[in-house]
Amino acid sequence: MPRPTGPRPEIGEFAIDTGTCELEPDPYAADGWVLRINGVPSSHIDLADPLRLDFEYMRWIASLVDSRWASTDRLRALHLGGGACSLARRFAASHAQARQVVVELDGRLAELVRGWFDLPRAPLVRIRVGEARAVTETLSEGSRDLIIRDVFAGAVTPAPLLTVEFARAAKRVLADDGVYVVNCGDGPSLALAKCEAATIGAEFAHTAIIADPAMLKGRRYGNVIIAGSDAPLGEDPALVRELLGGGVPAQLWQDARVRAFAAGAQVLTD
Repeated sequence: MPRPTGPRPEIGEFAIDTGTCELEPDPYAADGWVLRINGVPSSHIDLADPLRLDFEYMRWIASLVDSRWASTDRLRALHLGGGACSLARRFAASHAQARQVVVELDGRLAELVRGWFDLPRAPLVRIRVGEARAVTETLSEGSRDLIIRDVFAGAVTPAPLLTVEFARAAKRVLADDGVYVVNCGDGPSLALAKCEAATIGAEFAHTAIIADPAMLKGRRYGNVIIAGSDAPLGEDPALVRELLGGGVPAQLWQDARVRAFAAGAQVLTD
């Protein structure tokens, strides 16, 4: 693949509206870059290959999306949480007719990311500066196929984005068979993941969880991907095989197992 031309990222630390961001080269990939926000790794971009996702949890989300929309190039996606727009850039490469909006709270960060990386232009990928819940609540009913919530303030997702009221707002914006996907960061107790699964399960007829076995056994802090839809989720055997065959093998739990996992957990409310 030819080396990219055009604007290049800048190594260093930069002031943004919510603190600082730091951009550093990936020591293992000539065209790879790591973005840190307030000291926390946020995103990875490979300028030479938009299909490459370095963060494992993003690969899991991409596999789920590819499985659901394998037969079409069309995809109306809303990304809550921008960072370097890694997933939006990936879906623009894998779904030629995708139309995506990335909601980013930090306007200065959005400006820097646009300048550093080869992001597709509107209407392929639009970056909208705003708070994720406020923006979601303004969108038209049934106007999106996919909503991905990947919003963190430090290591924590803001409380207004965890509630059943927000899940209901996301569901209103989704098409009838649309998918709501959240990146839940949790520790060994899995207390938040159980509450998130219960909350999403209260609004959607079908749920699924993707995570690596060590995480699901409560052995470490990490990412749990939780999805909800009113159409069946995770029934493709090829998806199960792909997740198991990744660099970090992951398990896929379908609805019955997710609901058993979340049994007795609190549904989060405003």
